[in-house]
Amino acid sequence: MGKIIFYEDRNFQGRSYECSSECSDLHSHFSRCNSIRVDSGDWMVYERPNYMGYQYFLRKGDYTDYQRWMGFNDCVRSCQMISTVRLSSHRLMIYERPEFGGQMMELSDDCPSVYERFHFNDIYSCNVRDGSWIFYEHPNYTGRQYLLRPGEYRRFNEWGSMNPRVGSIRRITM
Repeated sequence: MGKIIFYEDRNFQGRSYECSSECSDLHSHFSRCNSIRVDSGDWMVYERPNYMGYQYFLRKGDYTDYQRWMGFNDCVRSCQMISTVRLSSHRLMIYERPEFGGQMMELSDDCPSVYERFHFNDIYSCNVRDGSWIFYEHPNYTGRQYLLRPGEYRRFNEWGSMNPRVGSIRRITM
């Protein structure tokens, strides 16, 4: 079981709220979030209710202000714990066109630069066969983040993105 604590002010000050399971709407528990302590588990926190908006992947540790988790602002409205799997059980197919069209590439490990590896970085669809993955907007695991769990994503907007640009891809592992 995981545990995450949200604080309204920086450096773990102000009103706090402790969570040990997913929560689709945190608004009633705090008005802003400027620091987070992850005691256990891997978490995805979201800018808006119902797991929408900017996404931020957090592992065990202390995040003294929202810039420490690469946050764009102090707004956190939902969260969910992410189950992790062993290193050998990740498999992802990415496609250069919607509906699994065009060239297909398969991944089973992290990719710090989609462009350097595949000579394109617009991913229009993907099929997550095994494990959970994070797409990052820029190379070297920076920029906006998008959680992808096993399943089919026929268009980039199905994983929450507004454009097909993916700079890097990382597995979520133990």
